[in-house]
Amino acid sequence: MPNPPPVEMLDTVYAAKSAAEIARSYDDWADSYDAEMASLGYRHPAICLALLCRHIPAGSAPILDAGAGTGLIGEWLRIVGYPSAEALDISTGMLAVARRKGVYDRLHQAALGTRLPFDDGYFAGVVSAGVFTTGHVGVEGLEDLIRVTRPGGALVLTVKDTVWAEGFSQRVRELEAAGILTLLEETPAYVSMPGRPETLPARGVALRVA
Repeated sequence: MPNPPPVEMLDTVYAAKSAAEIARSYDDWADSYDAEMASLGYRHPAICLALLCRHIPAGSAPILDAGAGTGLIGEWLRIVGYPSAEALDISTGMLAVARRKGVYDRLHQAALGTRLPFDDGYFAGVVSAGVFTTGHVGVEGLEDLIRVTRPGGALVLTVKDTVWAEGFSQRVRELEAAGILTLLEETPAYVSMPGRPETLPARGVALRVA
């Protein structure tokens, strides 16, 4: 039986009530995810790549793709100048697709918002597209990403406007005041999937770790 259309798959993942449900939903979607998100005009990877190139020097390594999914960003990292990248995702099915592409040095299955399996300051930078969003990850996922980023490195994230308003922006201000990070750039709000214009807006954010 064919998979449901992408709008239904989106509704399924957004409606998930637990990390396990999210993982299962993405496992089911993995093989058709790239084509279906392309059909919706998915913008987050392009926004993240632009911010990454602006705020993390070419040649910096390694980069963590947090919420890498099928590797939509990973496919571009070496092309735009980042020679080493690792993938992190909650879904083993999505990581299986990413593995077939051969664009990451290592792949890790784990959930943001938990203690990640990396040493402090391990990564030169972090990119995370479409993860800080409805029903997925909120501000609780931010601080361990900061921990695993080296001083002077940067985090490039997309953040759904509802998540931004529900504590994310406030936590960024608190961390800035504490001297832990600096907000380098915040894009205007944009719709991440023009093929689904009712989608709530998001924004891209770049943060420098002190």
